[in-house]
This record gives sequence, C-alpha cells and structure tokens, in this order.
Amino acid sequence: MSDDIAELRAELARLQAEQERLALRAQRAEDWVGIANLQAAYGYYVDKGLWDEAAALFAEDGTLELAGRGVYVGRERVREYLHHLPSYGHGVLYNHMQLQPVIHIDVEAGTAQGRWRSFMMVGSIGNEARWGEATYENHYVRIDGQWRIARLHGYMNIYVEYDRGWNKGGVKLLRSIDGLKPDRPPTIDYESFPEPFVAPFHYREV
Repeated sequence: MSDDIAELRAELARLQAEQERLALRAQRAEDWVGIANLQAAYGYYVDKGLWDEAAALFAEDGTLELAGRGVYVGRERVREYLHHLPSYGHGVLYNHMQLQPVIHIDVEAGTAQGRWRSFMMVGSIGNEARWGEATYENHYVRIDGQWRIARLHGYMNIYVEYDRGWNKGGVKLLRSIDGLKPDRPPTIDYESFPEPFVAPFHYREV
C-alpha cells in the first residue's frame, strides 16, 4: 500500500509540475500577443497623428527616445513630444509599419523587451517624400494586467529622399525638435545611413 501511495504522490507531483509549466507557457503566449498588439497599435496611431492615443500606450513613467533627439521622461512629456510632430491631414503621409518582432518576456516580473523593424513612408504634397527604416529596442511593463510601453527607443537606420534613393546618401538625423528640449541627452551618439551603425541588441541568442 505504501508503494502505491508513493507512486501516486510522485505522479501528482509530476502532474502539478506539468500544469505549472503549461500555465507559464500559456501566460507567455498571452503576453506575447498583448505586447505585439500594443506595439502595432502604436504604429497605427502614429500613422494618423493620433498623438494622445499613442501617448496613452506608455506607462506613466515611460520614456521615449527617437533618432538621437534625447530622452523624454513620463507619459505627459511623451505626449508633448508627439504633439510637436506634423499634424495628419490632407496630403500628409506618415506610415510607420512595425515588423520583424523579437520579444523576450519575464512572466513573473511582468516585464519584457522587444526588438522591431519600422518601415516608414513620410511626406507631404509639394514638400517632401521620404523612405525611412528604424530599429526599435523597447521595454514593456505589465500594469494591472495591461501591457504598457516602459521605454521606446527608435534608432533611425536610414532616411532618404524618395526620388534620390539611397545611392546618393541619406538625410542626416534631425537632432532636435523646435520649441522642445529633452529631459535627458541621447543615450548613444550615432548617425544614420550612409554611416554604418548597429542598434544594440537586448539579446545574444534566441
């Protein structure tokens, strides 16, 4: 009888361990989808100049750093930065496609990191038409069951005039926004194409 009880206890322990493993796997999958949707939502809001909606995706103490323009700290500063970008309207194109995600999640801590490629079509009638491509290395945090952007860092890899292409070089990074100063200086000094630059990876291997 004691052998039977021991076997049952061992089997119960095995089943409990398996249940915990599957629950962790399910939670990680659910978190992956939540983060992917969050980042995609950011891209769609930016496309249409919905700056308040984009800012609402950030944690209250979240940060934003784009194209070497310095770091903006806090959701309201992120909102202020976004409202200094061109308004969406007639003849304005501002597409930001979020592609190629690599996401790593710490389920227990409720944090994650993600690397994305953003492909951009930017311009306005009678003014400019440009192609762009950037690498995002972002941090995320789960707050009250919802994922939010804790740090959005966009490294601009290439920005070129549509009619000139990249064989003529690229547009230099705009290092500041008129009428707005960052809270902190850029975390890294770099230049986009034709200068070679590799945005730091949050991972070594997958």
